[in-house]
Amino acid sequence: MTDLPYLTPLTADQQQAAGLPTQWPLAIADRVRFAELDPLNHVNNVAYLIWFESARVAYFKHINLTTYENAATEPRIVIRRGEMDWLQEMRADEDYVIVSKTIACRTTSFTMHQEIWSAGTKRAEFKCVIVLLHPDGTGRLAIPDPIRAYFHDVEGVERDQENRFT
Repeated sequence: MTDLPYLTPLTADQQQAAGLPTQWPLAIADRVRFAELDPLNHVNNVAYLIWFESARVAYFKHINLTTYENAATEPRIVIRRGEMDWLQEMRADEDYVIVSKTIACRTTSFTMHQEIWSAGTKRAEFKCVIVLLHPDGTGRLAIPDPIRAYFHDVEGVERDQENRFT
């Protein structure tokens, strides 16, 4: 998988070449770094959460939810609940792909699903409920209509679907 571009959204063909069984709205490749290893010489559990966070930031920019450039006007994006499954260990210098999509949407919140794949095997997955707040943090903010339309039209999310983990 080393000929995949790192930290750049992958095309459908690149996702297939990386061993993903299905195409995702956003997939980003990278490689395990030495600094991400623990004393047992496998990836430290917290590194997965950092990888998922980096992919979520890229996803939010990709769908035009935020640019992270103007805190005074852009929504605050917070995780209300998250659930992580570590499925198989990873080691130094492994290439991996993080995939991200929205699987449910309500008025002010949505549920994301993310996975990490390496060598054709799912290594970890993360599901979380994201809540949008007003820029000043005073209360919940409705998901903008263009974002809701993207969730529905591109990612196939039913409107006002419950934010449940399945």
